[in-house]
Order: sequence, then structure tokens, then C-alpha cells
Amino acid sequence: MANVSEKNKAANIFDVARLAGVSHQTVSRVVNDLPNVRPATRERVERAIKQLRYTPSPAARALVTRRSRVIGLITTSASSYGPASTSLYVNEAARRAKYSVLAISMLDANGSEVRDAIESLIRQNAEGIVLVSEDRIVLDSIYGMEIGIPIVTVDPDAPPRIDSAAIDQYGGGRAAVRHLVELGHREIAFLSGPQRSPDAADRLRGWSEELMAHGLVTRAPDYGDWAPRSGYEFGMRFAVGEPYTAAFIANDQMALGFVRAMNERGIRVPGDVSVVGFDDIPEAAYVTPPLTTLRQDFSELGELTVRRLMSALDGQVAPPASRIPAELIVRASTAPPAR
Repeated sequence: MANVSEKNKAANIFDVARLAGVSHQTVSRVVNDLPNVRPATRERVERAIKQLRYTPSPAARALVTRRSRVIGLITTSASSYGPASTSLYVNEAARRAKYSVLAISMLDANGSEVRDAIESLIRQNAEGIVLVSEDRIVLDSIYGMEIGIPIVTVDPDAPPRIDSAAIDQYGGGRAAVRHLVELGHREIAFLSGPQRSPDAADRLRGWSEELMAHGLVTRAPDYGDWAPRSGYEFGMRFAVGEPYTAAFIANDQMALGFVRAMNERGIRVPGDVSVVGFDDIPEAAYVTPPLTTLRQDFSELGELTVRRLMSALDGQVAPPASRIPAELIVRASTAPPAR
């Protein structure tokens, strides 16, 4: 039971929604005496309003019908290359659609903090929300919420009922391994990203299943944190030749750290070990040797994400989630194995 006297804090529409177990939009429909609310639900909301002594504001009364031409954008892991690039192009696509963007960026976040961010954006009249998160736990916690306005997530493994857009991380992982196998490599190590990352999980699955498709051994992967140092540390303990002749590194920044470790150990890339990264960051073409990698089209991802959100705002049924292919970019860091 809510304590209505707690610090004399005035209840808001979200407090009522939580107590009644409904969305804030349902509360707004009851407040505005609009149809399409079941009698039992209406009674539950009215009981919560009375219990919390909630007084609707003019903004709450207008919440159902107001069109603000504002969308919200929440980004967690905001300093990482993928989420940062995705957010940039979501902003660009929204601007072209004549929408303003209210952005909330977090270095790290849990489900409760993201929920608070969603409520903050709704209070500021966001019509819909884009969520860009590299954390499986955060994404799954949001999928269990009744938000009340359209939301599109950037998640390669979102449930079918969730409106999402993503790049095909799994297909990119398979393409990386296929390239190395076609060069003649049979023992290919994998440095994954964080275990809670949906993108990392799909790249790992692609690596494993492509190896199995060729009848090759899948050894235990290693895990990094997307930063160059974790690639460097992996490289310093990497066993070249016995058994590995190639490494698939789950992003370019870790791959750069890995190549640095190879250089310090006197191991030639690609003479002794071939390296494939993922992302095609701007530096990838200018390191020594230039890095073979999988290019992600973040511009197209931003367009697709906003297009799906606009369709939802117009009341259209979303088509099945589509996945943008990752493109293999072959450069000088890969070659046939020396032996």
C-alpha cells in the first residue's frame, strides 16, 4: 500500500499507473473520461487516484491526444563506438523526419534507471522512444514494462512482439569465420565482447556455428570489454600456431590492442596470425597492417529505427523486424596461414 503522507510528496500520473498496474496512457484516458477502458480497469484506476489523492495537471489531461513532434532517445554504454554511432544517426534521421530528439545518455545503467529515463521523457511529451542498449538484462527488463507509447529498441535478438531494428551480428560473425576458412585457416580463436552484450552474443554464435558448419573445432572463447586494453591483454597470452593461426576479435578497438600485442611479441600479422575485427571504425583502414573487418552501416540503422518508430506513431502494424547485413571489408591483416 502506498503511503500517501510520505514527505507530503504530490503523486503523479506514473505513481497512479504503478499502483493500478496499468500504463500512464490508461490513467490519462480515465482522467479524460475517454472510451476503450474496461470497467474493471477504470475502477482500479479511480481507486488508485483516490488513494494517492492525485490531482491531474493540464499536461496529464492532454497526454493522450497531444502531438509534440518530439521523440526520446535513451543510450546506455554511450561511450562505445556502436551505441554512439547508432545514436548519432538516429538523431539525423529524426531531424530529417522533422522531429526533435530529447536524448538521455548513460555510461552504464540498470533497468530501474532506464525506466526512470523513460518516465522522464514521457513527462516531457515524447511521442515515442528509441532505446539503444548494449546490456541484455536492461533490454529484457524494459520488455516486461507497459510503457504506453511506442518504443523501438536496437536489439538483434528482440522478441517478436517487440518493435526493433538491428544489424545482422550473427551473419557478420559467420562471414568473418568463412573468410578465414576460405584462406585455409582451421584453428580460429575468438575474443568476444561482454557476456551481457546482445551484439557480442550474436557474433560469438556466428563464429561457433560457422566453424561447426566446416567441421572445425570450437574452443572456448575469451571475453573482453570492447576496449583496446582487453584486446592487448588477450594478445599477450595468445598461443600462436599451437593451436591458432587466426583470431576473430569482436570489435575493431580490441583488434587494435591485439595487433599491438602481436607487434610487441615479434609475431607478424598476417604472416604468423591473421586478424579480423568488427565495426570498420575510421582508424581500421590506417593502422599497420590495415584491418580486415565487418562494416556496420549505422546510417541505414538510424534510418530504419526512426522509420519503424514513425510507423508505430501513425498506428501502423510493424512488419517483422529486419536485419541490415554487415559487409566484409578485406584488407591486409588476413592471409593464408604460413604453414
